Amino acid sequence: MSRTTIIILVALGAALAGFAFSSAAQRLRDEEPPADTSIAAGPQNADLGWRETVGRPGEQLVFTVKSFDIVPRGWRLRLGLENDSSVAFGMGDSNGTLDRSFGLMLFETGNIDELEERSKSGTLPAVRAASRYEPELPAILEPGASWEGTISAAGALVAGSWMRVVFGTLVAVGKPPDELAQSIVWITDHRYELRE
Repeated sequence: MSRTTIIILVALGAALAGFAFSSAAQRLRDEEPPADTSIAAGPQNADLGWRETVGRPGEQLVFTVKSFDIVPRGWRLRLGLENDSSVAFGMGDSNGTLDRSFGLMLFETGNIDELEERSKSGTLPAVRAASRYEPELPAILEPGASWEGTISAAGALVAGSWMRVVFGTLVAVGKPPDELAQSIVWITDHRYELRE
């Protein structure tokens, strides 16, 4: 499956998430909750050096993840985003509302097939959204511009799960080149296994 198809499916999945959530919440209320056997991942840090792109050289977005840390009260990612295209990208929806769904997703395996299958079926895990951006994300990332910083949030992460980084939502200001979609949520192919 092409990354463009995945990006489109992610966008569609996000639109349907509210409907699916209400049905799932009702089922959870009606069922006996399972015993919680998860263990929180302990403090750790990793130099990742990930670099991924969508599009072709000259008309692409570049996503980098430099490092990841689990700290006593939460997690932190050092990452970057570069707009190497001819169109600006906003960090929000078509109404100009800022949509900071940058963060991470936790998967059961590190297999790329799990990401593709869950994207196709609309069962992607919830985004563990960042609550802090240093420096702040720009409202618009102009052609040739880049942003690098740290995102972080409070909360424990489950040991043994596989973390992937989420960049989005990025919305083209005007018509994007054929190589890029109008709206992009990028989930990294790279992944990192969380230790106890």
